[in-house]
Amino acid sequence: MAWIQILKNTRAIPVSNPYELSRFFSKSSSFIVKVGIPEFLNGVGNGVETHVAKLESEIGDFQKLFITRTLKLKKLGIPCKHRKLILKYAHKYRLGLWRPRAEPVKA
Repeated sequence: MAWIQILKNTRAIPVSNPYELSRFFSKSSSFIVKVGIPEFLNGVGNGVETHVAKLESEIGDFQKLFITRTLKLKKLGIPCKHRKLILKYAHKYRLGLWRPRAEPVKA
C-alpha cells in the first residue's frame, strides 16, 4: 500500500532542454589537440612513460601504435603490466572514450 502511494506521489521533473541537466553532472576537461606517442603514454601514466624512447624509435607513428600487437610490444622489452595498459588505453582512445589530459593530474 505504501509503495502505491509513493509511486502516485512522485512526479517527473519537467525539463525543457535535455542537455540542461548534463552541465551539472559532467566536468569540462581540457584535451590535448595533437596527440603523439609521448603525450599518449604520459596520459596513461603508471610508469608507462618510461618506454617513450623505445616506442618512438621502433614504431615511430602514433597511428601504428594502434595496430601494434602484444607480441611486438613484448619483443621491445615492455613488461606485461605496461603492455596491458598501453593496449587498453589505445582501444579506449580508438573508440573515443578516453583522451590524455593537457595538464598532468596532481595527486
